[in-house]
Amino acid sequence: MYRYIAFDVETPNRLNDRMSAIGIAVIENGAITQEFFSYVNPEAAFDPFNTQLTGIDQRTVAHAPTFPQLWATIEPLMSSGILAAHNAVFDLGVLKKCLRDYGIPWKSTAKYCCTVQMGRRLVPGISHSLNVMCDHYGIALDHHQADSDSHACAELLLRYLADGANEGDFIRTYRMGSISDV
Repeated sequence: MYRYIAFDVETPNRLNDRMSAIGIAVIENGAITQEFFSYVNPEAAFDPFNTQLTGIDQRTVAHAPTFPQLWATIEPLMSSGILAAHNAVFDLGVLKKCLRDYGIPWKSTAKYCCTVQMGRRLVPGISHSLNVMCDHYGIALDHHQADSDSHACAELLLRYLADGANEGDFIRTYRMGSISDV
């Protein structure tokens, strides 16, 4: 079994180019072995919609690290396995924009899997939103909280694999680009 880094980000506004929180759950040998959570000072304005959805506002992140400060801590973790997210293209896009906008170099591509895409193939006929899938499998969820969402993503991935999903069938490559890419 591969090592997976399930992650989820929350964003402060509709631009989706900054993080206000990140949750990470590491899967090794068929189990969640490590978890990490941090608020992130996005150095950007919050939209009321995002604050209502996540409960995160400027006061919440006032003393949180900025993305570059946090990246120094989480980069070794994010580089240590295949990334996994529920609707992975969204979370990977936010990560890519943060890296680009802060001028932080990282790898040009990242291997990932998406638990939405896995669910569509493995559990057809129902909605594949995170809350519906968690209800389906009896996984606890405090939705739109990055720590809970990343944990739930990891739990879903483990369920799919336990049910016989061939993990190699779901691994894709995301082009992170270079810091000069848009």
